[in-house]
Amino acid sequence: MKAEELAGILAEHSLFADCDEAELADLILRGHFVEYGKGDDMILQGDPGNSLLILLSGNARTSMIASNGHEIVLDYAEPGQVLGEIALLDGGERTATVTAIEASSALTITRDAFGDILQKHKNMALRVLKVMAHRIRTANTMIEGDRAYTSGPRLARYLMRLSVVGAEEGRLKLDLSQSELGNFAGMSREHINRQLSAWSEDNIVSVESGKVRILNHALLSSIAEADS
Repeated sequence: MKAEELAGILAEHSLFADCDEAELADLILRGHFVEYGKGDDMILQGDPGNSLLILLSGNARTSMIASNGHEIVLDYAEPGQVLGEIALLDGGERTATVTAIEASSALTITRDAFGDILQKHKNMALRVLKVMAHRIRTANTMIEGDRAYTSGPRLARYLMRLSVVGAEEGRLKLDLSQSELGNFAGMSREHINRQLSAWSEDNIVSVESGKVRILNHALLSSIAEADS
């Protein structure tokens, strides 16, 4: 893989999105490529965080087991996203599990290799800090949404996160079951089903063979920003 190819994959606001070709070339040089099958754990909650991953192909689910034993789905990762950077940067244990939901590949970089790259490229550290600050701001917004918004606006916000900008037929990045949507949005399957049914009647979304499609992005967006 060449630096320009990696640059084309990296997601906006990813840890390395603003890196130049020399920095990306060193990431490729010091990293190694790993293939994962569907259902493989790419990162496991509680393990030592001695590396990070750049997802190159496929999709993955990030989840954690709460103290009450319930699984909480935190996010869904697409190619270009960086995974496992928190534990790598602070030296702690993995805070979540990342599972491949289809055949996937990643570039993995160890803590020692990443430290060497930061030493070589002095300006890279500041950009990494800016990205992490953006992550904290985004996390605060998500917490606000979970606490301040009722179930309708909350589900709308999570569907907008899964939407593909400009996609035909309003398809989502992933075809999730209503149970999976519930785990992601922190809502019961019954609440999900009730809300989707109401939106289907209003032609805001469609649900066919378990697949959700957004029919009216503008209206769903306004619902997502509605007051609680």
